[in-house]
Amino acid sequence: MTDSQLIREIKDGNVQLYEELMRRYERKIMAFIYHMLKTSKMELVAEDLCSETFFKAYRSLHSFREVEASFQTWLYTIARNTVLSELRRQKAVHVSFEESGLVPVASLESTPEQAMLRNERVTMVRNAINNLPEKQRSALILREYDQLDYQEIANILDQTVSSVKSLLFRARASVKTQLEPYLVEPMFREYEGMNQR
Repeated sequence: MTDSQLIREIKDGNVQLYEELMRRYERKIMAFIYHMLKTSKMELVAEDLCSETFFKAYRSLHSFREVEASFQTWLYTIARNTVLSELRRQKAVHVSFEESGLVPVASLESTPEQAMLRNERVTMVRNAINNLPEKQRSALILREYDQLDYQEIANILDQTVSSVKSLLFRARASVKTQLEPYLVEPMFREYEGMNQR
């Protein structure tokens, strides 16, 4: 059965078929939500927001119109809006990394210094992505983490394909610019050290 057929059946009262729709999209939506929350270190609420997304979709299924968007696009849009609402709500209750009680775990093969540097880099990349405007951040997550194509991203963000490409270009450039001082500085210090020898 296609999504359209399932939706027609559900709208006609065969509500148990909604489980099939959920089964088809649950992993994708969960991964998308998880990656959107990762930059804010709120991954622990991903499952709750995934459930909330499917509940909202079920409640609004009667208003879904296939001519406007595919079910997948509509579901991603609901997921995105659910995450953005949660991020706005949590913004006031910001907990720093140290206060969160989360301790980075290093692999057994790495030295404490290597683990610290790796965790520092991960944090810098997360912060750089988190500093992006919302549409650039969403486009980057959908492309790099969820591996969606440009057309799917355009549908989810309600943009044209060329706008999505532009958003991605600006997002990548911004992340690169934010991280450049951290990438160039150690090499410069190393060069200065060689001159003093």
